[in-house]
Amino acid sequence: MAAAIPLAGCGASGDDQKTEIEIVQYKPEAANYFKTVEEQFNATHDDIHLTISSPNDAMTILKTRFIREDYPDIIGIGGDINYSYFVDAQILEDVSGYGGLASINQGYLDIAEALELVPVDGTYIVPYVANAAGVLYNREMFAQHGWEIPQTWDELLALCDQIQGEGILPFYFGFKDVWTCLAPWNAMAVELAPADTTKQVNRGETTFTEQYRELAEKYMQLLPYGPEDPFAYGYNDACTAFARGESAMYTIGSYATPQILSVNPDLDIDSFVMPACDAKEDRTLNSGIDLGFCVMDGCENKEAAYEVLDFLLADENIQQYIDDQNAVPCKNGEFRLASMLDGMLEFIESGNMTDYQDHYYPSEMSVDALLQTFLIEKDVDAFLADFDRNWQRYNRDIIRMVQEYAQNNQ
Repeated sequence: MAAAIPLAGCGASGDDQKTEIEIVQYKPEAANYFKTVEEQFNATHDDIHLTISSPNDAMTILKTRFIREDYPDIIGIGGDINYSYFVDAQILEDVSGYGGLASINQGYLDIAEALELVPVDGTYIVPYVANAAGVLYNREMFAQHGWEIPQTWDELLALCDQIQGEGILPFYFGFKDVWTCLAPWNAMAVELAPADTTKQVNRGETTFTEQYRELAEKYMQLLPYGPEDPFAYGYNDACTAFARGESAMYTIGSYATPQILSVNPDLDIDSFVMPACDAKEDRTLNSGIDLGFCVMDGCENKEAAYEVLDFLLADENIQQYIDDQNAVPCKNGEFRLASMLDGMLEFIESGNMTDYQDHYYPSEMSVDALLQTFLIEKDVDAFLADFDRNWQRYNRDIIRMVQEYAQNNQ
C-alpha cells in the first residue's frame, strides 16, 4: 500500500461547529446495530456528529479511499491479514494511550500484537467483539442419547463411531462453498500447530510440510463421519440440515448460529472446543478478533474519536451487539452470551484462546481452495508441497522483510 504518505486531516468541524467523526466498518450484517448506535450517539452529543457506514465489500472501498488519501476517522475491521498490512503501512494511529484498552481481555490484545508482520511499538486496534469456532452440537439430541462431550481426539472419533452406530450422521459439512473448508482446519490447527507457524516459516525456521502434517492427516479422518458426498452441499445446505436434526454436530463457528436458527428457532444448540489434541489439558479455543476499531493516523480530532470509542465500548452497546450477532465480547465484564457458547465459556473467561491460522494467510493464496482440492484428492504429500510452494510465491515480499528484520535485530 502506497499509504506511508502523511494523512490529510480528518474529522474537520462543520459549519455548525460540531466535530465530524466518520466510521467505516466492514460488517454489513451489523448495519442495523450501527445505525442505532449512530442515532443514539448523535442524540446525546452536542459537540460531535457521528456517521457510520456499513457498505458491502468495505475492505475494497477502504483500500480505494486510502489510495486517494480520503481517510475516515475510524475504521472497523477484523483481526486478519488486512490489519497486518495496515499496521505495516503505518496508516493507523497508535492508541496505546487510550484508556479504554484497560478493559479489554488481554488475550485479544495479545492476538492483535501477534498479527504484526514484524514487531512494532504501540497498539493499533481496539478489539471489540470476537467469534469462536469449534463444534456446534444438538444439545437435545446429545441428552436423549446420553452422548458425552469429547475432550481428546480419540474421544471425538469414538463419539463419531457411537453416533454413526446408532444410525445418525455425526457431522454435516458445507464444503461445496470453499470457505467452509477453513472452519475445521482452523479449529484443529490451534491445537496441532504452533500459533506462530506462519512467522516461523517466514523466518526460514520450518516448513508447512513439517508443521501441518498431523493437522492434514487428522482432517481427512473427519470425512467418513459426514455426508457421503460432502462437496455436494454448501453452507446454507449444511446449516439447514443441522437445523432440521439431520446431523448431531456441525464443524463451524458461532457466526453460523443466526442462519441455523432462522430455519429452526427452537433448536437447542451448544458448542465445544474442537478436541484435536491427545491430552485434554492441551485444548484451546479457536477465537479471533471479529471486529475491532482503528483510528487513522493523522486524525486531527483524536479526542473526539476516543469519545466515540468510549460510547461503542459502553456495556449496554456491547450487549446489544452480542444479542444481535451472537458475538463474544472482547471487553471484560458481566455480559450475557448466547447459550450456544456455554461449552466455550471457561476458555473465554480464562483467556485460553488462539487465533485462526487463516488470519495470517494472504487472500491471493486461496488456501480455502487448496483445502477443498486436498479433501477431494486426499493426497497429504501433494497438499503440503503445494502449501509450501504457494506460500513462497505469494509471500516473498513479506518473507524478505521478516528475514531482514531478523538479521538487523539479532
